Amino acid sequence: MRRLVLTGFLAFAGMGLFAQSVDKAKDLLKAGKLADAKTEIDKVLSSEKNQKSGDAWYYKLKIYSAIAAGPMAGQYPGARDTAFLALQKYCEVDDKKLILLQMDAYKPINEIYQGYFGVGATDYNSGKYDSALYNFKGALAASAFMNSKGWTNLKIDTTSTLYAGISAEKSGKKDTAATYYSKIADAHIDTINKSSMIEIYKWLVDYYHTRKDEANARKYLAIGETLYPNDLFFPSTELDIARESGNKDSLWMRYDQVVSKFPKNYLFFFNFGLEEYQYASDTSTGKRPANAADLTAKAQVNLQKSLELQPDYPQAALVLGQISYNAGVDLQTEAKKVQGKTPDAAKQRGDLRAAATKKFEEAIPFFEKVDQDLGSKGKLKQEEKGALKDAYDLLITIYEQKGPAGKDKVDAYTNKFNNVDKDH
Repeated sequence: MRRLVLTGFLAFAGMGLFAQSVDKAKDLLKAGKLADAKTEIDKVLSSEKNQKSGDAWYYKLKIYSAIAAGPMAGQYPGARDTAFLALQKYCEVDDKKLILLQMDAYKPINEIYQGYFGVGATDYNSGKYDSALYNFKGALAASAFMNSKGWTNLKIDTTSTLYAGISAEKSGKKDTAATYYSKIADAHIDTINKSSMIEIYKWLVDYYHTRKDEANARKYLAIGETLYPNDLFFPSTELDIARESGNKDSLWMRYDQVVSKFPKNYLFFFNFGLEEYQYASDTSTGKRPANAADLTAKAQVNLQKSLELQPDYPQAALVLGQISYNAGVDLQTEAKKVQGKTPDAAKQRGDLRAAATKKFEEAIPFFEKVDQDLGSKGKLKQEEKGALKDAYDLLITIYEQKGPAGKDKVDAYTNKFNNVDKDH
């Protein structure tokens, strides 16, 4: 019996010493003696028997949080991390329904979050992107912990997530950046703090497209296009992906969808027509596609639509002229293939040459339009100079075929051709 009483007394005395040690650490914290408070609380928790004490972990949280927020932070760079771990341990072992945290109105966890975020923002503004990323990650971990405990119901901490992504990108950690940017995009967020997030979606599309992950590239294309329906990046990139696939039917189908959605965009019609004609006239396989004639006709319709929408767009006029001109050349070639001196052969050659002349005549107004659009301008861009020279060169060739009747035109356009670089 005496042994039982003695044992009970010793146990009671031990608890009293423990309580005194926690109270001492608490008083040192209150007095602002953080180094001493840290030493005291570390000593308390160095004992395995104190590892289950919610009070001890709570005051470790408070002490280390105070260190992280004050002038001693540089001496103890991991203080905020230690405080956060102490908070998690406190919540794990406390058997008093977190009364200490409630009495503090959950201030410690808010201090941890704000501390991480504040340091992250400072480091970001100072160009210390690795450190900024580390601290924004800390802020996100704190935010996630609050959510897990039901203290907040924030689905996504948008600002911390955004700047974690930007910090990662600026640190050269593209894969990490993609992780954070994807969280924003997966939540279909279009603005953060009144700023558009469109560049996030564009970045993700480029990121996954570059890595040949077409499933994710198309995923973020679709979301981006839904959120920003008037931005041309998304349909243009859809066309790029379809083009790179090598399937022309898929490309034409995608173009049809794009021009239907953007019926006033002359460039989409121009590019559609240009690509159709380029494919129709491609002989790299030894012959043109079987549907070359249909594709050429469709190309002309799309190019005419482009010119209708933008009458002073010289590139559309140039290509339309080239289509007619090339058709004329093809007819001349066919005429040369007709052999024999029979009346039928002569008539066939004559009909083909007449048809060729007609195509050349069809081309002239388009080339003249290029001259009207660009010839009267001053300084031109390099591609505009190229278009103007091409138009003059083909006009010279057409009028040379007219013989003496075309001499004045040949001379005039030759003079213009020779002076493009000087005049423009």
